[in-house]
Amino acid sequence: MNYHNQKTLRFLFSVSFLFSFLSIFAQQNNGKIKGTITTSDGDAAAGVNIILKNTKYGTVSNDDGTFDFNRVRANSYTLQISLTGYETLETQVTVTENETTTLNLQLKVSNKELKEVVISGKKSILSKKTDYVARMPLKNLENPQVYSVIQKELLQEQVAVDIRSAVQNSPGVVSISYPSGGVGVIFRGFSVGVNARNGMETASGRSSVDLGNVERIEIMKGPSGTLFGSSVSSFGGVVNLVTKKPHETTAAEISYTGGSYSLNRLTADVNTPLNKDKTVLFRINMAVNREKSFLNYGFNNALLFAPSLTYKASDKLTFNFDAELYNVNNTRRTYNTYAATSGITNPNDLKIDYRKSMFHDDNDAKTSATKFFAQAEYEISENWKSTTVFSFVGEDVERSYQSYAVWSSPTQVARRVGLWGPIYNNYTNIQENLNGKFSTGSIKHKFLAGINYRLYSSAFSGGTTFTLDNIDVTTNFAPIRRKAVDAGLVLTTSPVADQKTFSAYACDVINFTDRLSAMLSLRFDNFDREKVGTVEGYHQNALAPKLGLVYELVKDQVSVFGNYMNGFQNMQPVTQPDASILVLDPIYASQYEFGIKADAFNKKLSGSVSYYNITIDNATRLNATGFTEQDGKQVSKGFDFELIANPINGLNIVAGYGYNDNRIVKATDATIEGNKATSSPENVVNFWTSYTFQNKLKGLGLGFGANYIDDNYFTADNTFYMPSYTTYNASVYYDHSSWRIGLKFNNITNEKYWDFWGTSQAPTNILANLTIKF
Repeated sequence: MNYHNQKTLRFLFSVSFLFSFLSIFAQQNNGKIKGTITTSDGDAAAGVNIILKNTKYGTVSNDDGTFDFNRVRANSYTLQISLTGYETLETQVTVTENETTTLNLQLKVSNKELKEVVISGKKSILSKKTDYVARMPLKNLENPQVYSVIQKELLQEQVAVDIRSAVQNSPGVVSISYPSGGVGVIFRGFSVGVNARNGMETASGRSSVDLGNVERIEIMKGPSGTLFGSSVSSFGGVVNLVTKKPHETTAAEISYTGGSYSLNRLTADVNTPLNKDKTVLFRINMAVNREKSFLNYGFNNALLFAPSLTYKASDKLTFNFDAELYNVNNTRRTYNTYAATSGITNPNDLKIDYRKSMFHDDNDAKTSATKFFAQAEYEISENWKSTTVFSFVGEDVERSYQSYAVWSSPTQVARRVGLWGPIYNNYTNIQENLNGKFSTGSIKHKFLAGINYRLYSSAFSGGTTFTLDNIDVTTNFAPIRRKAVDAGLVLTTSPVADQKTFSAYACDVINFTDRLSAMLSLRFDNFDREKVGTVEGYHQNALAPKLGLVYELVKDQVSVFGNYMNGFQNMQPVTQPDASILVLDPIYASQYEFGIKADAFNKKLSGSVSYYNITIDNATRLNATGFTEQDGKQVSKGFDFELIANPINGLNIVAGYGYNDNRIVKATDATIEGNKATSSPENVVNFWTSYTFQNKLKGLGLGFGANYIDDNYFTADNTFYMPSYTTYNASVYYDHSSWRIGLKFNNITNEKYWDFWGTSQAPTNILANLTIKF
């Protein structure tokens, strides 16, 4: 066992012992209060303030309306429950030693006119409630998979205006911007785009993402092909955006953010019932973004329009519709490559000015994304529910000028430009899910069965220039203009084959006891790519299992878990040098993982630590005679640590650490065997803490955070890398019932750093936000 593994195991055992010790200590109390709170219409009441008067005890109800107090001394107390818009409720409760007192409480609507409206019920940043991760209502402690949930309340504290800064609140996650214009993330040694939206397939490879319609971001760790398939997940996991949904309260919010580099961003969020019975609910979110680059050339302009509608046809049948129309006009990031003889090891070696662009603004891109989602949810019985979903995503590129820089030395670079477009990518999905609960004797089951039909169609055109020039970046060079690019372009149109995928999957969560459960899951995929031009089509089947085991050491507080998960990628047949055809199997990645989770101390602490090992043992490679063989191997292993805490009212802590060792075990080029894989930083740290004053200066808040990213290899020969960096950020804000102001300082130490593609990132910058609530 090597040093890193020994170190990892010692760390895991230490944390496990600590969690267990704390949990046992938490059990040694005199009594417990447990309850459920509902609103006057019977819905679960989330975010309700609950205190035991004249004591130190206070908490907030969970998303399902539940709450509890542990280690309460035996006595009689007055329990006070309050929520904006409802009458404050007080009730007497008696706590008996070593017993649990259970309460079921209902709030009444206040007769007073509301002067304060919260647009969607402020959630705790600790909340991990989701129906998308497991496609069934499964609590975090019951789920054998590790995942992070980034709530919009946290992003509001951080004055986050883009998806890249948002996702870095998850352990081990590094954001990347593709030269094609999209956005993605790296974690557990693999990259993945933002490919899921409300649990369905989406696309952001060429059009990016706007936060204006995002309620929360869910990041699922590990190969997730069992539920999401190969088109949505990577071997590292899945990123799922959850959009803002209509609700029964009439409310509106307008927000303006201005800042460095001519940033001007305006967003609006309006929600209203459309009828007296509140069975038809409407919400619309809009965003306009205008900004320049910190470079001497570059800009990013975007427009978002996102309406959504909920129609409650009956007590059992509900329809949900939403759409997103997103238009972007901006400049793309330069794709930098480096000649083997250049002597360059990292971007610090380059002699170009950190803030200087080699390409003019008129080499721009214009793209759009159209997304439509429709869902019918029908309650068959008390324990069974049917969910039918239709999703369409269209990503269109009118034009996309993309710049390329090939460095031959720290001062010499060749410049080229490509023009891509028109391009369109259409993704259509129809999905049916059946969820249910049943028992076999004393054993309880949560069951999911689903089918999905996917159709992908596309058209592609574009081309690149020859080398336009070769310049010395230490001289006063001129930026490349579009006129020179257009004169040297050779454009071609390439046919793209349609793809059809039929999938069926099932999952059974078996509760042997109220603490011990097992998850058994399996997915079958039938993939079909049609023939196009001279390229033959191919058909492929894939099976993806997922197994998990969970045991709650302390009921509803601490659980240990283990899982085996699978992901896959479809591979087309290969023509060998002797003209024979090699039919390839899908490339599979298998993960085993074990760890511990905690949701403890009256929901004031949520944490997890886990060790994982992801193995790809059938990757393709070329042998010495030029024949393709499917026996390449790659192993990615490491651990994730996450801590989210609200130890006292007003104080929030979000911290995470990801360690990853991703190596090429077998490859076409034997000289790279044993090397670190590209885009796999070994150590990644995220931290954020904030405090909002509760009494004097109530509403005033301060926040501070840091992100550390380790060295990141750009080439498999491990000769060129992006250097490690640490950025520090801070915020100050004031939150009033009808308005909010915030000030954010990014990269306050003015750190120079580069993304995975070698593009310099923004120096110190400031954001100022004003939000008005109606």
